[in-house]
Amino acid sequence: MRVKTTTLVSIILVGCFVVIWQAGTHQDVAVAQERKAVVITRIFTGPDGLAHAEDIELKLNDRGVSDMLKATGAEFSVRRPTPGANPRNTAAAGANDPGWHTGPARQFVITLSGSSEVEVSGGVHVLTRPGHINLIEDTTGKGHVTRNFGPEDRIALTIPLADGVVIDGIRKARTR
Repeated sequence: MRVKTTTLVSIILVGCFVVIWQAGTHQDVAVAQERKAVVITRIFTGPDGLAHAEDIELKLNDRGVSDMLKATGAEFSVRRPTPGANPRNTAAAGANDPGWHTGPARQFVITLSGSSEVEVSGGVHVLTRPGHINLIEDTTGKGHVTRNFGPEDRIALTIPLADGVVIDGIRKARTR
């Protein structure tokens, strides 16, 4: 009787393992087939003259590629941490900090390493970490504030866009 019970328990345990393993395998296949969205945070001047933020999930084709976007150049920069700035102290500003400022041109700013935030109207703070893409379009109005967090420098890639470039995608306003 004891041998039959041990055999039955072993069969049930093996069966449960196989069922759980199969369920996990099917889930992994489904997850692997999903593409991660490419999201860009757009910083723009609203009709009120203030900077606002929205996320744009880029429109991609079946291969997961966007339309080719025309740019006028590319620039790498090393940006030192803003003295006293950290995600819990968003009022910090460096001695040479321009404070509220507009972008010099319509451009992508991609954080390669380090972190920062962009503050826009209404106290909205956009945190940027490596891989985050900002589309700076607030070239008029009050502008935005940028704070670089430490301890390491932030390395960014800036890509000015050619005139007439349109960024297609699903837009969602950023709020506090």
